[in-house]
Amino acid sequence: MTDYISLLPFIGAIFLTALSGAKYSPGPWYEKLNKPSWQPPNWLFPIAWSILYVMIAISGWLIWKELGAVTLPLIVYGIQLVLNFMWSWLFFGKKRMDLALFEVGLLWLSIVALVVLFYPINATAACLLLPYLAWVSFAAFLNFTMLRLNPMWGRNV
Repeated sequence: MTDYISLLPFIGAIFLTALSGAKYSPGPWYEKLNKPSWQPPNWLFPIAWSILYVMIAISGWLIWKELGAVTLPLIVYGIQLVLNFMWSWLFFGKKRMDLALFEVGLLWLSIVALVVLFYPINATAACLLLPYLAWVSFAAFLNFTMLRLNPMWGRNV
């Protein structure tokens, strides 16, 4: 049971990260944008992110259990949570698709770094991040496509 109590801070951190998506969510501005035909329906995003967030929390927790201290892998884990939080703020909150695209590139790199750092410590923890990496790759391409379809949102208007 004590092992599972140490999962709570990771769930809390994920919850705080997810608040960005709740606070800065699609609205009337987003509905008016040109979108690619292959964009998933809006209802899919919260389902996908909920599943991914559980996997991200468990991944970080598994590394914590192995290391028992804040070291480089967990520092990078924290950085990727901040980058994850920032994307919704930039894209939906500030309506800056260009900055969001740059930022999602940093998020992608931080996830790759996590997989590389986590794998030698706990392969399961690293593998739990692979769907997250795939989803962020897709989200980055979607962000890129949205910016191309709506170039006026590539600057602060």
